Formats: sequence, structure tokens, C-alpha cells
Amino acid sequence: MAISLQNTIYRHQLADRELGDAGPGAATPLVLVHAFPVDHRMWDDCAPLIAQLSDEAGLAPFVIWAPDMPGAGTCPVPSAGETGEVNEDGSYAQALDMVADAYVELVRQAGFRRAVFVGLSMGGYVVMDIVKRHPEVLAGIALCDTQPSPDAPEARANRLAIAQRCEDEQTIEPVMHFAVPQPGDSAFKRSPQCVDLFTRWIHEQSPDGIAWRQRMAAGRPDFTDQLAAITVPAAVVCGTRDPSLQTMRGFVPMLTGTSPAITEIEDCGHFSAVEQPAAVAQALADLMRRVVKG
Repeated sequence: MAISLQNTIYRHQLADRELGDAGPGAATPLVLVHAFPVDHRMWDDCAPLIAQLSDEAGLAPFVIWAPDMPGAGTCPVPSAGETGEVNEDGSYAQALDMVADAYVELVRQAGFRRAVFVGLSMGGYVVMDIVKRHPEVLAGIALCDTQPSPDAPEARANRLAIAQRCEDEQTIEPVMHFAVPQPGDSAFKRSPQCVDLFTRWIHEQSPDGIAWRQRMAAGRPDFTDQLAAITVPAAVVCGTRDPSLQTMRGFVPMLTGTSPAITEIEDCGHFSAVEQPAAVAQALADLMRRVVKG
């Protein structure tokens, strides 16, 4: 079984002559994995800044990709046959593995051996699964506003209830709260601009795609034991207004195989690449510099 991704390219592969004699594998690509319940567009402001900052730092230009997960944006929802085993509670037992495999295959099909993977929130689950399944493809890693542990029972049940309602009623209403300002949110998250942006993005998702990703996330395992397996340059990025901040601070000491660069962004919540794109871009450009310089 295999599933496909809908790739968005923020910076294209350069001609071989621009990369030198080493050919297309000479520059390590950067792969940005988006959050739920939106799609690759959450990287629209951040990705060009990563390229600009990296160029200013004198790094050789590298490809920047931000594929849509299955069921996000215009990427099709996988069929039952493509989804694989379904657990008794309706969560998907194999879906996250297949999504991780699809991201790795995208890199390999383009002729690269390794890439730097960045995962934000649900995107972090994908990246942690790549750590588990394909450590050889990692050149660097960034974990943004995410956690390695699985859902607690109540949170898992809530995910699956949302998935069921989205499917049964063909609605995205159960996730519209992501567009509604909450107490403690950042100034940007409370702004009319952000409300309008997230409202539009979420309304442009399909109910079945929302449900598929929720069932995928509900079925994920505990990745805590994988943190020590990360030996490549790493970054941990989180907003100080993100509810997951304490969780992220808690797992940093478990990254014993690397020396992670920690970035805590003031007045920033869970969607850091949207709320504070310049700060996230700086952290990721610094990560790329560390990867290139060794």
C-alpha cells in the first residue's frame, strides 16, 4: 500500500551547474510538514524568509518543499485500501507510517539521500515517525509546537468523535474553534486578520480529509523513546503562549544524542510559523546552517 502527497515547492531544484559538480544531491532539501487542521499554506510567509535568511548567511541555495498531507488542501483522501488497518475504536493503525513513508519517498524520488524535516504540531508526529522508520534519511530535524507522546484517552476519544461528526454530517464545524481567539492567545491570533485567515483555510478543507487526519493522529504510538535516537542537528521551537510549552520543555533533556537549539518565541501560540514567521524562519535558517557546516 502507498499513499501520495500534494507537493508545494517554495524553491525549485536549481540547475546542476548552479550546484557544482556534485549534482542535484549536493544541497540538502528542507521539508516543511504542516499542522492540523490546515495545509501547506501555513508556511507561505515563513518559507520565503528561510530562503532569504539562508542566502544572506552565504548558504548554497536549497530546495524548500511543503507537501500537503493526505486529505489536506487539494491532496486526495486515501481510500480504505490505502489507509490500512483500522483499530476497534476507529483510529488508523498504519496511516501515520504510510504518511511518513510518503514524505521520505518524495525526497528519494527527487534524487536526494537525506533531508532536513520540520514538523509543526501534527506535522511533528509525521517527523517523529520518520525518526523511527527512516533515520538514515535525516540530515536535520526541527520539532515545532508538538509532542512525542500519544493522546491521553480523553483526547483520543475527542479526536475520534470529531472525525465521526465530520464524516456523518459532512461538516468542518467541529474544528472551527481553531479560528476563534481563545484566552491567552497571541496578539496575532486574536486579530481579525488571523481569524479571517484561519476561517478561510479551514473552510477550504474537506470534512473527510479532516476526519482522516484525526483518525491517523489518534492511532499514533508513543515516540518518546525515539528522542534519544536523534543524532543529527536539531531545533526545538515553541511559542510561549502555546499550551504545549511545558511539554516541550520537558522532552528537551531527552534529546541526548544531539545538542538542540531551543527557540521560545514571545507572544506566540501554537501556530508559530503563522503567528511569528520571522522568528521561526530564523530558527530554521540557523538549523540549515548547522547542517551545512557540520
